[in-house]
Amino acid sequence: MEEFIPDIYQKSIYTIDYTKLLNSGIKCLLFDLDNTIVPSNETEAPQKAKDLFISLKQKGFRVVIYTNSPMFRLRGFKNYLKVDGVSNAMKPRVKKLIKFMNQNNYLASDLAIIGDQIMTDIRVGNRVGITTILVNPVSSKDFILTRLNRHFEKKIKKKLRDHDLFNEEKYYD
Repeated sequence: MEEFIPDIYQKSIYTIDYTKLLNSGIKCLLFDLDNTIVPSNETEAPQKAKDLFISLKQKGFRVVIYTNSPMFRLRGFKNYLKVDGVSNAMKPRVKKLIKFMNQNNYLASDLAIIGDQIMTDIRVGNRVGITTILVNPVSSKDFILTRLNRHFEKKIKKKLRDHDLFNEEKYYD
């Protein structure tokens, strides 16, 4: 069950204590795209996201969109937000994440992954030992595969809650 427990749980990408992450040695933030930064049916990021990413880069973070979406979806967000991106990440598989870490000389302690899904974002991060941050989805609309994941996620969250390991009603960092 440990692979499903986020290190941090916050309402959104805008409520995370990034200064605390920086002070803990995090150098690179991997953001999921769909339902973390934008709803899955949106084609443009809000100005608020752009402002956040500018602020994070000014603090010294490297900001990367790390998504299962294809490059044709990622490209516009990457360009508008002026960040790096990894498409077709195949989360929760670890192969691309380990490759990214090796190519960029990152240790697990240098990275945090931020996403809205326990089944993909949190699981892949925990599998490689990086800091995992769960946020609430920005929309209730999901891709078909994500809807299936949400079904299993609901059961996992119930088990975690029953064992007092995670509670959706309590944010923490």
